Amino acid sequence: MTRRVLPYRVPSTDVVTVGPWLLVTEDGEVPAPEALPDWDYHMDLHLRRTVRVDLDRVRSQSGLPADTALTLAAVWTATGSNLGGPAERLRLTGGGTITAELDFLLRGADLGGLVLLDTALVLSERRTDGRPASPRRAGSVLWSDREALRLQGDAPQFPIAVIDFARTSFPDDAAWHLQITGGLESATMGSLLLLVNERNATTTTAFENAGKPRPIDRVVLSAVYADAARIMIEHALGDVGFDSDAEFPDGSLGATLLSLFDRLFPEQSITEVGLRRRQSPALFASDLQAAVKIFEV
Repeated sequence: MTRRVLPYRVPSTDVVTVGPWLLVTEDGEVPAPEALPDWDYHMDLHLRRTVRVDLDRVRSQSGLPADTALTLAAVWTATGSNLGGPAERLRLTGGGTITAELDFLLRGADLGGLVLLDTALVLSERRTDGRPASPRRAGSVLWSDREALRLQGDAPQFPIAVIDFARTSFPDDAAWHLQITGGLESATMGSLLLLVNERNATTTTAFENAGKPRPIDRVVLSAVYADAARIMIEHALGDVGFDSDAEFPDGSLGATLLSLFDRLFPEQSITEVGLRRRQSPALFASDLQAAVKIFEV
């Protein structure tokens, strides 16, 4: 087991007590699940967590003066978008045991894949008056923990934009179009874009209701995801660099396509599926339709 050793004193882990991450919805708060399979990029995440910190023990065990200011910070990272940043920072002063609440909103358009939620207690400002081996630099981590929330289920996920197809080269009456650009090494978030025709009220309404879809919305979303999966798999099979032995960077288009292929065809090789697509396109289409479980609402 690997253990990180810091070059300064840190307190025992029990100086901080954390509650579970809560997902705040229209119906109230619920414990954040391990995965949100129905999530899409229109769904923002409102997260909340209660943290108790024994400030006196943190300072004494770290060799810090009693007036040292500390900061409780929450940081997020999304593997699907390769984005991340600070979610909230709370400055902690005074003494005794305090209760703080982390409460923030993450934009769905910035997320994707696995969302890593890091909570950390850090030194707010540089200190030069602590005991030997005490933390001195601002930002020195005294305590931290990490939890993860998986947003992508079996359906492919990608950024979505609603536009008027009459202003584009796409057919005016088409409902959607999945745009794929860049190579397999490119970042997924910059390579995939689902365009939805604002003139098609049925489709746009389905995406607006994706958080709490009606039966008709589930049917439409299922059709869109099935078509998107088909386009993505066909794009992958048409690229000579798409191979099960290839190593694609995390968050890249190649990694996303390979993950999708493995979910849809778990016991079949890329060569086998590619050959069937060339020799029997109709059978391949039916196989893919079955793999995505279209209209299983």
